[in-house]
Amino acid sequence: MKIQEVIVVEGRDDTKRINLAVNADTLETQGSAISDEVLEQIDELNEIRGVIVFTDPDFSGEKIRKTIQAAVPGVKHAFLNKKDAVPNGKGSLGVEHATPAAIRAALSHLYTEAPEAEPLITQADLLAANLISGPHARQRRERLCEDLRIGYVNGKQLYKRLNLFQVTPAEFKEALLRLQETEEKND
Repeated sequence: MKIQEVIVVEGRDDTKRINLAVNADTLETQGSAISDEVLEQIDELNEIRGVIVFTDPDFSGEKIRKTIQAAVPGVKHAFLNKKDAVPNGKGSLGVEHATPAAIRAALSHLYTEAPEAEPLITQADLLAANLISGPHARQRRERLCEDLRIGYVNGKQLYKRLNLFQVTPAEFKEALLRLQETEEKND
């Protein structure tokens, strides 16, 4: 699998793991304190080839993603599910622990930001689906975000993320049906 865009990752171990999964160029941020120079490189690469932000599914990874998103609007995003980023031994969640198949799956579900677009999903939709309130809202959100491959977010951020990536009402409804089927199996 050849990737045209440059994949932005956190470090050298992420690059090694990505190269096991796909043929791609990477740019390493060297952690969550991204320099202005690296942000400029990301902006230039986005203009020339496009950029895919592919960070760890943790707090630091989300911080990097938001920093890049603010500095370079319109980048693409790939999200690794937490269960696919768990280390075998010690360590924290990370791309460097993912299997090549999990990396390819994440890279096959890209989202491009559409910050100026009209919202497609409403707060009322989220309330009706018990995703932002209720006894199991967090678990439902986790499963929905995993299914849609948009990275986990809290209740306040779910509305923003769904609409930033222009998840359609049909995609949202299909994901809710799959969520309901999973819940019925587990009951």
